Amino acid sequence: MSSTPEGQVAFVTGGATGIGHAIVNALAGVGAVGMVFDTSQPGAALPTGWVFFHGDVTREADIRSGFDELAARFGRLDVVVANAGVVPDWRESEVIDLDEWDRVFAVNVRGVIATIKHSVEPMKKAGGAIVVLGSLNSRRAHPRQCLYTATKHAVLGIVRSTALDLGRFGIRVNAIGPGPVATDALLGRIESRAARGEPPPDEVLRGFDGDAALGRIATVEDVAETAVFLAGSGAAAITGQIVPVDGGLP
Repeated sequence: MSSTPEGQVAFVTGGATGIGHAIVNALAGVGAVGMVFDTSQPGAALPTGWVFFHGDVTREADIRSGFDELAARFGRLDVVVANAGVVPDWRESEVIDLDEWDRVFAVNVRGVIATIKHSVEPMKKAGGAIVVLGSLNSRRAHPRQCLYTATKHAVLGIVRSTALDLGRFGIRVNAIGPGPVATDALLGRIESRAARGEPPPDEVLRGFDGDAALGRIATVEDVAETAVFLAGSGAAAITGQIVPVDGGLP
């Protein structure tokens, strides 16, 4: 791996918006090209050298087709970012919706392992880097977030186990553990809860900032730059780890 992903080919799930789109832009900024795999069209133009593939990580056939298309277009694979995920509504444990449980696990957990599964063969010869979006909730829990916490704990287990399996091929697998990041999706959830009588968005965001050692929460750019680092040779001896990107939340 070079010190940056210059000239490398990347596959990014959930790269059409939010953190995923920021990661695509950051990879492109250091010379990478590749594919955005998502269920919705990108909210902004893709960088030069990047293509879009409409697919759903809950459908293994879609993932297989996405990697096949990537191989046909670019002929190699160096970096995979398994970013696609959903955040369910907060629920007390006594009212957990098990149908919702299955749907969220299908995206956040099954989608991650399916993405890793189909990245192995094209990466075997030359090695590469797989970066998975975990969460602060991969290493701790919050009330009324049992479902989300369970998926992100599972993701960390996948990262640790696949890193042991794939190291012999020179494939590194790591996770990023963001805390709250003020994406449109997060702001929408906070606004929705405020409409039900919970604190307003400004108050919630100030609380996040106040809890962080740096006095601020992480940005999408902070997370994206960490993904670029984990994809490069500066992280050549790092695998099976989760890197917190949360401004120093306790």
